[in-house]
Amino acid sequence: MALGYVLAVLATLASGSGSILESMGVRRAGAYGGRSLDLIALRRQWLYFLGLGVDMLGFAFAAAALHRLPLFLVQSMLAFSVGVTATISAFMGARLRASGWGALGVGAIGLILLGVSAEPGPAQALPPQWRWVLVGMTVPVAAIAVYARRHHHVWATVALAFGAGVSYSVVGISARTLELPDAAWRLVLDPAAWSIVLNGFTAAVLFAMALQKGGPTGVTAIMFTTNTALSSFVGLVYLDDHVREGYVTAAAIGFVLAIAGAIAVAHYSADTRQKDVAATPAGTRV
Repeated sequence: MALGYVLAVLATLASGSGSILESMGVRRAGAYGGRSLDLIALRRQWLYFLGLGVDMLGFAFAAAALHRLPLFLVQSMLAFSVGVTATISAFMGARLRASGWGALGVGAIGLILLGVSAEPGPAQALPPQWRWVLVGMTVPVAAIAVYARRHHHVWATVALAFGAGVSYSVVGISARTLELPDAAWRLVLDPAAWSIVLNGFTAAVLFAMALQKGGPTGVTAIMFTTNTALSSFVGLVYLDDHVREGYVTAAAIGFVLAIAGAIAVAHYSADTRQKDVAATPAGTRV
């Protein structure tokens, strides 16, 4: 039981710190706020690839935690990794207003409530046909990307952020139901493993496209809300996730506080970054 909580915390820390390293790599490459082609310069930025490696390590921790803890707890903690990113940025010199620190506190209280109300345990096994359905979810989500490329109105951005949230939730559901075989090579025969890879890639592409079309606050809020709400619903209804007896109210309040805190921190962090960029003299790299 304790190991599951430790793994979830490590996943949150890795996800938040990986984002910082990736952001530093993008800035050093001079690709921040530039064209998509400018991202080619990232091939020389070891910090960016170090950040990707830390993110992958965080995913491994999260997948291990999902074998022990319910989806609603682990996914909420991963959503709150934005708080880790904001805290590290503040220690590195970025300004975070008092409202941002207050949002961090609100989210932390929500996670504590979720932690004490969650009932650890393995997930209910999914029939093979449903695992293939999870793999097939990449098709309708990819269709959203095709739609968004042809349209540039606000609903295209909303659709992309929603699609990224759906894909990330499918990744979490697949990791929760993944059965580790005795021989590692047998993973290639498990639809859940393919679902994790394909939906993870699809989610990353859609999230990047959404950030190109819309502001980070709205995109992040839609993605976090969709991902956490959908995966939590599936976990509670279909995967036999449980809340401790007598803790349903605490879990509900904790869920709302954790997601609201994560979205608020994303808002204040984005607001600070935009002000810093606006204050930077023209022609200056940040």
